[in-house]
Amino acid sequence: MSVSRTIRKVFEAIEQAEGAGARVRRSIGTPNLRNFSPFLMLDHFSIKPGAGFPDHPHRGQETITYLLSGGVDHEDFAGNKGTIEAGDLQFMTAGKGIMHAEMPRQNPDGSANVGLQLWVDLPAHLKKCEPRYRDLKAKEIPSVDVDDGKVHVKVISGQSHGVDSVKDLAYTPVWILDVEIKPGGKITQPLPKGWNAFAYTLEGQTVFGKTGNQTVVEQYHNVVFEPQGEVVYAEVDAGTEKSSRFVLVAGTPLDQEVVQYGPFVLNSKEEVYQAIMDFQTHSNGFERAEGWESEIGKSMVH
Repeated sequence: MSVSRTIRKVFEAIEQAEGAGARVRRSIGTPNLRNFSPFLMLDHFSIKPGAGFPDHPHRGQETITYLLSGGVDHEDFAGNKGTIEAGDLQFMTAGKGIMHAEMPRQNPDGSANVGLQLWVDLPAHLKKCEPRYRDLKAKEIPSVDVDDGKVHVKVISGQSHGVDSVKDLAYTPVWILDVEIKPGGKITQPLPKGWNAFAYTLEGQTVFGKTGNQTVVEQYHNVVFEPQGEVVYAEVDAGTEKSSRFVLVAGTPLDQEVVQYGPFVLNSKEEVYQAIMDFQTHSNGFERAEGWESEIGKSMVH
């Protein structure tokens, strides 16, 4: 028998304002959950037309954006630009420095653009790597059906029931699985040994754990697992009316200091001061920031 991971804690991600007019439910990167390496932050965002994240810098981390509905345009000072739509992902490695803008689509019906953004720490030796972008389109993501079709897993990164994801999207090894469970469905999902893991519930009510040690988790709650154990069990009660959906995420912990100041994530205060100085003087990776303005960010300038 595989050993089930026990739950360390469950807490709700409370909605707050962020950026220019965006609403965000932040779970990782709050007093409830800090220092959960390699994860720095998890935001469940809702951005209405006219809001967004105009030109801003990053250094030292990777961001993974998973769009659930709507569309988001991105553009950076290296000339990368593109749009992700519902079901697509964007992987951005800030490395030694990037400046970019992320702006939501102006949906004709005025609806919000909703998604998840996960910040992943970079190992110290990669903090100064060249910045890069990768998009992963919804149609490129393999999926697998489990438990007679009652469970559907999109294998964004990692492995599930014999299905392997597209390789090497992030520098720090991370698994991301989008799991939908219909009433009466259940899944046993193995995870890499010793990796930190959590599940964020997007919809419905999910029961985590084995009989005798089960926890019912509601929408917008983050479930943090203990690192011991090989599998996560999840099911939805057969008597429930609606399906549940959650993202299960695991990553290899990094043994290093995390010193974060806004969009800069480094290993010491000195490196943070250096990042601020480099950005202000357009040097050591921020040369291209001088005079750069994104086209998409101009929609925010009133």
